[in-house]
Amino acid sequence: MEKRAINPWEWQDKRSYVQAVEVKNPTGTLYVSGQTAINADGISSNADMKSQIILALKNLEQVITEAGYDCKGIVRLNIYTTNTAELWPNFDIIQDWVAKHGMKQATTLLEVKSLFETLKVELEATVVK
Repeated sequence: MEKRAINPWEWQDKRSYVQAVEVKNPTGTLYVSGQTAINADGISSNADMKSQIILALKNLEQVITEAGYDCKGIVRLNIYTTNTAELWPNFDIIQDWVAKHGMKQATTLLEVKSLFETLKVELEATVVK
């Protein structure tokens, strides 16, 4: 698999994403449903934004690795939140996770009216290998 990041500018580098990702010759593509702060028993978290981000990232990573993929292969990461003002002070958690895995992904961040039950953040990914 070949992956190429397309960045006509440099400003997005500080925000931990790329403008576009081209993938050639993948051997597989994994489309991951939105992962949230739901525990192994299916109980939605009612914790703060920071705790929910940490659990959502853990769940995302678990689905990807159990499927036999690597987080470094994430080419698209969509972030949905019910409150961007609450997300921003915790955005470094996501940026650190992206850096830890050496990711170069296209990202979209959307504020939505609500998510399932008490959830504040949801992460949806496309992964290639």
